[in-house]
Amino acid sequence: MTKEAISLCALNKTLNRVESTLQTIEARFIVLDSSIQKLSEKFGLWSTDLEHQIDQDEMWTSLLEDRFTSVEVNLFYSYICETIHCLHSHVVKRLPDLARGLPTLSSILRRKAKNPRIGLALETALEKLGLHEGEVKALCVFFITHNHDACYYPARQREGYTKDICSMINSVVKNQLLQRSLLCAVQVVENSKV
Repeated sequence: MTKEAISLCALNKTLNRVESTLQTIEARFIVLDSSIQKLSEKFGLWSTDLEHQIDQDEMWTSLLEDRFTSVEVNLFYSYICETIHCLHSHVVKRLPDLARGLPTLSSILRRKAKNPRIGLALETALEKLGLHEGEVKALCVFFITHNHDACYYPARQREGYTKDICSMINSVVKNQLLQRSLLCAVQVVENSKV
């Protein structure tokens, strides 16, 4: 073998090793990239969960710190009761065969994840009423917090206390999620009258 052939053979071996090393590095980068994407997705989910938890904590804190008058509590409670009833009725109408097993909105919320039909009926009812699940949860939090001391006011009695419930909500409710949820509840009740 000539000197040139030996050099060429050594160069080929070196190039093969470099190419093999580059392929190994490329494979590792692909694995790392995949891992980064998975971590990014997990962090995104954790971030969403954390934001949701912060919203819920703010909601509970707001309800415990805000001092509504008994009339305000009763007005808000009344609209919430009617909204919860309306939402429950819409879901049950879509599922007449399951109606006996869904006596309350709470039973619907508990079973929606396990039964896709219930979940779909709830989503459809929410959309029809112009509500979001987060708003319903906020209304339920208010309901739970004030259920023991609130009184239901029928529509005529509510009108006697205020002519513009939306202005009242905007001025007394500080928590943005609760404010938005109560305004949606008023809209649901007003639309159900029509």
